[in-house]
Amino acid sequence: MELKAEVRRIGERSREAAYALAGLDSGTKSSALERMADALWRQREEIFLENRKDVEAAREKGLSTAMVDRLTMSEKVMREMTDGVRQVASLHDPVGEIVRMWRRPNGLLVGKMRIPLGVIGIIYESRPNVTADAAALCLKAGNAVILRGGSEAIHSNMVIARVLQESGAEVGIPQGAIQLIPITDRAAVTELLKLEDLVDLIIPRGGEELIRYVAGNSRIPVIKHYKGVCHVFVDQSADPEMAVAICVNAKVQRPGTCNAMETLLVHSAFAESFVPRVVEALRAEKVEIRGCEASRRIVPDLVPAVEDDWYAEYLDLILALKVVDSMEEAVAHIRKYGSLHTESIVTRDLRQAHRFLQMVDSSTVLVNASTRFSDGFQFGLGAEIGISTSKIHAFGPMGHEDLTSTKFIVFGDGQLRT
Repeated sequence: MELKAEVRRIGERSREAAYALAGLDSGTKSSALERMADALWRQREEIFLENRKDVEAAREKGLSTAMVDRLTMSEKVMREMTDGVRQVASLHDPVGEIVRMWRRPNGLLVGKMRIPLGVIGIIYESRPNVTADAAALCLKAGNAVILRGGSEAIHSNMVIARVLQESGAEVGIPQGAIQLIPITDRAAVTELLKLEDLVDLIIPRGGEELIRYVAGNSRIPVIKHYKGVCHVFVDQSADPEMAVAICVNAKVQRPGTCNAMETLLVHSAFAESFVPRVVEALRAEKVEIRGCEASRRIVPDLVPAVEDDWYAEYLDLILALKVVDSMEEAVAHIRKYGSLHTESIVTRDLRQAHRFLQMVDSSTVLVNASTRFSDGFQFGLGAEIGISTSKIHAFGPMGHEDLTSTKFIVFGDGQLRT
């Protein structure tokens, strides 16, 4: 009962803070975010110290390499995190923006204005930088946020949240605007998901098991991101040097992320010359390649791919490789095995590029670029709250505008309905 009561108290404080945040001026929000970024950088050694506790415990528990990688707060990650908060501070304030207006025949002027969603619950695993990213984006959009990180990152998350709360309070940010649930028991997540009277939206970030648990148990609307089975399709007209560079970057630059390439599709008219070249480049980076029958006829010592490989989100230096006879076959493969996350085509044929953009239904589709660019920071959104693979109400990397809704506003001069 105490756990349930504590989670509810957090929800109530968030709801009260949300009312105050909705009317907060842009200058105060931006000033608070700048102070938060300064404080995070100034207290980075304390954050690193707490993070080391989490990393050491994770290794002792035998957590995966990908999980430990996501958990680790390096100097580079810290710099990106603070830069992300500063970038969010510099973004325009969406709250109060009039997105459309039109006049009715009776003279009424009808419009839609952006408003905060209210209280947002973020449930996430591993990445401590999500604590700052989520808090910054929610604050910029006028929302209160309830953060519930994984037990593996509890020390890191608590110190980051404390720094954000203290620095925000210096410029009048309400006490309940940024709250972290300090309870590692999974029952706390279950209780949070019951607060439909206090929380407006739940965004889970983590493994597929977590996402499915949240979606299956929440009484509150959920924006889902199940997994990232991302594809690169190398068309027959591709520049081979560019294609190799993109494939290596998409797989190797950070394989433990959801926007890393998991399956490479190569046009059969290009495969004889390209497959040996890309295999050599990937193997030089210690990538294990699991190939279809056609690709193994070209490079016989590839590991044979099985059906499960096409569905796999490896999050590791493992890649599935398939030779296809057309772009239509590539798109059909993506539709069957993909996760609506991110796909890329490498081609010199502009018509093929446009057809791929139209036919592929994923949240981010790129032409001649690495899938690793599917990221809110890379797209200029500041930090991102997550990558939605649901189409309601946002799709793809979510920035601060995606944390608002709209309401109708109407101006009249005495009109009466007859």
